[in-house]
Amino acid sequence: MKVNFMSLASGSSGNCYYLATDNTAILIDAGVGIRTIKKVFREYALNLSKVEAVFITHDHADHIKAAGHLGEKHGIPVYSTREIHKGMQRNYSIRQKLTQDHIRYIRKEEPVALGDFRITCFEVPHDGTDNVGYCVQVGEKTFSFLTDIGHITPTAVRYAEQADYLIIEANYDEEMLNTGPYPPHLKARIAGPDGHLGNRELAEFLASHFTDKLKYVWLCHLSQENNHPELALKTVEQALRKRGITAGQDVQVIPLRRLLPTGMYTFE
Repeated sequence: MKVNFMSLASGSSGNCYYLATDNTAILIDAGVGIRTIKKVFREYALNLSKVEAVFITHDHADHIKAAGHLGEKHGIPVYSTREIHKGMQRNYSIRQKLTQDHIRYIRKEEPVALGDFRITCFEVPHDGTDNVGYCVQVGEKTFSFLTDIGHITPTAVRYAEQADYLIIEANYDEEMLNTGPYPPHLKARIAGPDGHLGNRELAEFLASHFTDKLKYVWLCHLSQENNHPELALKTVEQALRKRGITAGQDVQVIPLRRLLPTGMYTFE
C-alpha cells in the first residue's frame, strides 16, 4: 500500500504532519495557521476535504492553533484524549472553539480504526495538560510520532521500536542551551524530565535501540535558538557510527525544517 508523508512545519512556531494513502488522509497536530495549511495543500495539489481526522498530541499552542478552524469550518473530527480536549478548550490560541460535533475522545493504547489506518495514542512525558505520541499502522508499515517528549520512557521505547518510519524530537543541543540567552527557569524546564528531548539523549537512544526494520528517522521540533539541523544530524550520525550503523545507508536520518514543508515522501 502506497503511503505519503509530509511535515508541513516542525518547531516551536508550529507543528503539523500529513499522512495519507490513496483512500485515507489524516493530520497529526495542527499547530500552524489555517492559511499556511491551505497554502501547502494548494502547492502539493492536496484536497483538504479528503482529510478525515486531526490527531492532537497535546494542548500547547504550537500543536493546536488551527484545530478549531479545521473542525468547525471544514467539518474534520479532532481526536485526542478527554484531558487534552479540555486543555484545548481553555487555550487562548484556539479562537474557533470546537463543538461536541467535531470532538472525538480516544484513550491511551486503545487503537482506533480509520480507513486504511490503525492509530494508537500512548503516554509521553511533557508538561501539557496531557501528552501523547501516536503509532500509525498502515498495512505493513508503521509510523511512530514522538514529539515534545521530556525523556525516553519504556512506553516510548516500545512504540519507537515498532516503527519503520520514526518522527522523534531533537529539540536542543545541551551546550547551546546551557550557554544561550534563556533564563535559568526556562532552561530547567526545557532540559527537565517533562520538557524536551536533547540531541545527545536522542542519539544515544537511537543507537542503543536500533532495529533492522527502521528505514527513516525524521528529527522534529528543533529549537531555533538552541539547535542547528546540521548539529542534530551530526550528533545522531556519530552515535550510530559507534554502533556500526551508517546514516544514509542503513537508515535515513533527516532533520525537519521549522517553518517549511519537507516535500512529499512516498513509500510503496
